[in-house]
Amino acid sequence: MSLKKSLFIIILILLIDQISKIYIKINFQLHEDVTVFSWFKILFVENDGMAWGTKLSDVFSFITDKSAKLILTLFRICAVSVIGYWLFSIIKKQKTKTLIFAISLIFAGALGNIIDSVFYGILFNDSYGQVATVLPESGGYAGVFYGKVVDMLHFPLFSGVLPGWLPLIGGKYISFFDPVFNVADVAISTGIGILIVFNKKAFKDNTKTEIID
Repeated sequence: MSLKKSLFIIILILLIDQISKIYIKINFQLHEDVTVFSWFKILFVENDGMAWGTKLSDVFSFITDKSAKLILTLFRICAVSVIGYWLFSIIKKQKTKTLIFAISLIFAGALGNIIDSVFYGILFNDSYGQVATVLPESGGYAGVFYGKVVDMLHFPLFSGVLPGWLPLIGGKYISFFDPVFNVADVAISTGIGILIVFNKKAFKDNTKTEIID
């Protein structure tokens, strides 16, 4: 796969991701939701932590929430820089299309969430009890590096009480699938899934002597 094709994939994902996030941010109040199907909702939430909303300050009590957010954002920037270098390297070495496609997805997704973390705090005011505006006169809800990631895709596939005959969990109420995520998360998960499922195909030696343009 060429560099041009990889860039096309990255730009396409970034556009879809950012357009969907900005639309939600300027049209929904926080925790507002719209039911699309019984199993799919648009639910606006913001995440200033890691996956599942976990924060470093939840794990390490000596770290403040503000410091934890800054550390997480800086880590994301470092991580996406490494992924970007890896992507450029495997394209230059003409590795398999499967590997390049998967890493392009992961890079695009990671970069999409970094944009939120770095810039959204200064671009928007908060969404508590109101619909946010872009570049408000009173200033954004946070400084650079302290923005929250916008999530909106929610798939409540099942909720209810489990049959009593099930061992250990019978009679308990469960809700599946609770996490709310975004297009960037989908890209990252898809890329990782491709690497796991098609591991041998992705990492097959496909080096050629020519350089792809």
